[in-house]
Amino acid sequence: MPAATPDSVRSTPVLQTTASIHSMASIQTVDASQGGHTHFDESVLKKSQLSKKSRKRKSQATANLYGTRYDVVHAVVEQAGMQVSKEDDPKCYLIWSDSFVQNERIAELKSYQRINHFPGMGEICRKDCLARNISKMSRKRPEEFNFTPRTWIFPAEYCTFQTYIKELRKRKKQKTFIVKPANGAMGNGISLYRNGEKIPQNEHIIVQEYMDKPFLLDGYKFDLRVYVLVTSCDPLRVFLYQDGLVRMGTEKYHSPTDGNIDELCMHLTNYSVNKHNENFQKDEDVSKGSKRSIRYLNNFLTKNGYDVPLLWFNIQNLIMKTLIVAEPHMLHAYRMCRAGNHAGNESVCFEVLGFDIFLDKKLKPWVFEVNRSPSFGTDEKIDYDIKSGLLGDAIKLMNIRVSDKRKSISAERAEAERRLLGPTKRPEHHSSTSKDDRVDRQRKIAIDKRKEELKQYLNMIRMDRKREEYENRHMGGFRRIFPTENKSQQAQWTQLLDDAFQVFLSGRAPALQKDMSRAYSQYKEAEILDMIEQCEEDGVSLTAALAPRGPKRLSSMPTADVPQASGEETEDTGDEAMWEKNSPPTSPSIRRRQLSNGPPQRSRPTSSFAHRLSSETREQRSTSRPLSSNQLGKQSTGSHPVVQRTRSLTRPLSATKRIITNHSKETSNVKSEREEELTKRTLSALSDMRIKFPGKTDEEADTVLDAIEGNWKYHKPRIASYWLVKLDSIKRRKVIDIVRMNIRALLQRVWHLNDVDNLALYRIFCRVFNRLLWSHGQGLWNCFSTSQCSWETIFSKSTDVISPMEMSCCRRIVQLCRQCLLIVYQFAAETKNAVAPEPVKTRTYPGNEPPKYTTWNNGNGAIAQRMVRAGHPLGQAQQP
Repeated sequence: MPAATPDSVRSTPVLQTTASIHSMASIQTVDASQGGHTHFDESVLKKSQLSKKSRKRKSQATANLYGTRYDVVHAVVEQAGMQVSKEDDPKCYLIWSDSFVQNERIAELKSYQRINHFPGMGEICRKDCLARNISKMSRKRPEEFNFTPRTWIFPAEYCTFQTYIKELRKRKKQKTFIVKPANGAMGNGISLYRNGEKIPQNEHIIVQEYMDKPFLLDGYKFDLRVYVLVTSCDPLRVFLYQDGLVRMGTEKYHSPTDGNIDELCMHLTNYSVNKHNENFQKDEDVSKGSKRSIRYLNNFLTKNGYDVPLLWFNIQNLIMKTLIVAEPHMLHAYRMCRAGNHAGNESVCFEVLGFDIFLDKKLKPWVFEVNRSPSFGTDEKIDYDIKSGLLGDAIKLMNIRVSDKRKSISAERAEAERRLLGPTKRPEHHSSTSKDDRVDRQRKIAIDKRKEELKQYLNMIRMDRKREEYENRHMGGFRRIFPTENKSQQAQWTQLLDDAFQVFLSGRAPALQKDMSRAYSQYKEAEILDMIEQCEEDGVSLTAALAPRGPKRLSSMPTADVPQASGEETEDTGDEAMWEKNSPPTSPSIRRRQLSNGPPQRSRPTSSFAHRLSSETREQRSTSRPLSSNQLGKQSTGSHPVVQRTRSLTRPLSATKRIITNHSKETSNVKSEREEELTKRTLSALSDMRIKFPGKTDEEADTVLDAIEGNWKYHKPRIASYWLVKLDSIKRRKVIDIVRMNIRALLQRVWHLNDVDNLALYRIFCRVFNRLLWSHGQGLWNCFSTSQCSWETIFSKSTDVISPMEMSCCRRIVQLCRQCLLIVYQFAAETKNAVAPEPVKTRTYPGNEPPKYTTWNNGNGAIAQRMVRAGHPLGQAQQP
């Protein structure tokens, strides 16, 4: 019996340990022979450590580098904190491939994944496609696309090339030609010819004029390998790396002759060709050897008096023009692969391109070719330093995050639920409705569609702003060249993009062109919000018009005024005159009516979308901004309580805080007084401003305006047809720009500022100008109506406080725009009448009365005349 005691003591802890293992509790065993000391189970400890490592691996982004052979890519990805997959995993966050990627693989990618190739990039990376596309654009814009040597594609352009050879023979000139395979790389298959007639006809090659006057470095010919990162094609975003390689030949350069035409190490700069030459030099110093850095070249050119900024401005220009040629093809192919993606969404593709740039003796850059898979071999230290920095900064700009996968899955699930569980839109049949109602319904559908497009555009603007903020912090050695902050250069490249879409797509994809023009427009977030608010107003008015109509209200039916509780927003329940009748003299409705010069208007309902977008901003601004007189009036009537932060009365402010508060109040008061004085001067200057009539004095111009307003019934339909129908959007904007440019010059003179774009008053004026151009000029035309002034509605829901003086300035600007339209209309009418032909003198006809002439408009904008005699119907001339 005594021996049983130790067995029972030992068996009990074993059972406890087994149970604790299954319950994942602390792993401890008690040994009675060791006096109750504890020790840990090593196998379970190893399992727990492995589980921690697996959880850590799951929290890392993964990279599929199965398709690359370069060690530097593996090293940079691991330094970026990503886990390299050991197999070809298609679900990794980053996929890197050295070769072309099929479009089907890009189509299968999730939104959180990134792959290092774009579909359609072969249009500039194949030598024959680059030559063909540049040739097409040079026919459209020859002065812009003249940065590639003259090129012929064989065998299609063999006859054209032979004609060129005959012309050279007639002029007794001889040129050297370089022949390259259409889809070759690393210098394979390249040869030079002094006699163009010996070039084979049936091979698929390209033939270029050889640039025989290069810029030399230490007597050697060289070219530049410039690295460019394209992070998105929808819309286009391009970055230029500020360092690269200078690849030099290994034989001293001499002009091509029959004796040295076969020395490729003299005429070619490809590393794969020159590295086998015995003169090839490797050196750790970037200023020596056969491969040097672009930083060294910049320093060399600066020391020798060359304009390096101008050189890189020209290089940046030709890089962008080359990518503009590829953009229509890239965007079309990308949209085909990623169908359903909205413009501005994160791109799943990016690409590091290698541009081969040649410099002639005048330091003019030329594009020889574009490599979509530039070599990332690191045979020398200079290779590793430049290429590792390039790849590291490129991966940082991709902003690959582990949380993107979870967000992507949630978004896909929400989209699937919306499609499956959302309400089904059935076509409505209204056979009994009138024609006007059907037109109103179609217009409401168009307004809803326009509002959705504006919301998507607003989302794209906000995403672009966040993306630019991230890029500015993590750009590293890159520099963003498109989009650029240089407005003139941005406008030039945008115009070239429009031309490229017209040349390569030629109207086959109008949706792409529309998205591109919208993506590169200069609209700001506040302007888009104003457009959305206007769409909501139009939708509300159409909804009210399409509502089922009840019986007519009796004229003797009594009415009752229902007071509203404080803090609630007033809704339209009747005519505003009824509210003014029962309002005190200091109520906001009376004050609002006194500030406006227009007739009675119906107050519009509050926009839920704009309120939802800026509710937090309104609260923050209401707590940090002093109340205006209008807001104080509203607060006194109890219509809108102002949200303010309260402070305990038993906790007084400290002396330091009181000093800071008093100082800030004094500073703000001085600043507000100065702004008020300058605004007053602006209003005075606006009042003195007049619209000049060409060839007339101010008094004569006022007489013309009075005559038009006096005979408004006659001129109204003609002005409406001229403004809304005859003038297109560009000409309407030019009419408004007449006033805009003069207002800008006035503000610069009054406020003593060269750049008034950041001036709050000018931004208010710009909102008014954009409102006047709203809906194809309908905004300005509504100002001629005596029943509504729709431009004032842009300030009713704005978070900014508009003072009465600023509102008066806006009204004066609207009045100037009205006068400008009337003067332009009258000037066009007088010019049209001035070119009318005089009656043609003819010989006398039989009869006593002279011939009569009838003048009319022939419908094509010209004046026609016809001779009519008594007794003959109109349109038939009397025969002699």
